[in-house]
Amino acid sequence: MNSANGAAVVVGVDGSEPALRAVRLAAEEAARRHRPLRVVHGFIWPLLRVPVAAPAEGPPGGGLRHQAEELVAAAVAEAERTTPGLRVSGEIIDGEAAAVLLGESPTATMIVLGDRGLGGFATLVVGSVAIQVASYADCPVLVARGAARATGPVVVGVDGSALSRAAVEFAVEEAAVRGTRLHAVHAYTHPVSGGPGDMQPLVYEENQLRGEEDRILAESLTGLAERYPEVPVTREAVHGRPVAVLTEASREAQLVVVGGQGRGELSGLLLGSVSQGVLHHADCPVTVLRSPG
Repeated sequence: MNSANGAAVVVGVDGSEPALRAVRLAAEEAARRHRPLRVVHGFIWPLLRVPVAAPAEGPPGGGLRHQAEELVAAAVAEAERTTPGLRVSGEIIDGEAAAVLLGESPTATMIVLGDRGLGGFATLVVGSVAIQVASYADCPVLVARGAARATGPVVVGVDGSALSRAAVEFAVEEAAVRGTRLHAVHAYTHPVSGGPGDMQPLVYEENQLRGEEDRILAESLTGLAERYPEVPVTREAVHGRPVAVLTEASREAQLVVVGGQGRGELSGLLLGSVSQGVLHHADCPVTVLRSPG
């Protein structure tokens, strides 16, 4: 996590309404963390060898680059309206949107972007840029989706993995700066039998299983009360599928935090099935933390 003094919150914009929602969310996040906000637009047209300057015979202020300048200026103005006094800057960077944002990630506090952008396929719930950036960024990625709430807990998904612990650490910091409680959720399912025709009984006891899942959850929260005494922490071990459980918890949350991959995820996935499922279905903004390396 990049927390060097002065590191900016970066928000990607493309002129769409989801991007403007992301700008408002990013401005609030930057203000909470006392960081500057950097508005970035990936300007792909030069890579496609498309003329970007205003045509000589065209009206003043024409051309693709001028349009890009206008959308960045509008996003900067929206951020300044959202949080007056915030330090905001804007920049147009030649390149494809995901590549530009990933280039910003090593020095950013976090990257914020909308769940959909211009030119996305209507059948996609979350756009490809959001998935790519969440898969590869070197900093936390906050995706503006669902309802923007000023109340409710910060919810974090816990599975006992090292990345899950990093998600817990990030989530408790978020709860502290937001002045709210942390709700840690661990979803689990029963082990299954060997297959059709297997008449052997399942070798577990319900109480033993629940005790083990409670232990995983408790260990993931060790030390938080001492370091963040101002943050109330509630915990819940739930029998159910993680995406469904976290989606339900998101309905009253102001933020859900998940690790990009967790225990049991396939290492070949760009983004773990749980984190990707939460991105597609959550009813509030989602922060994804990717495993380093």
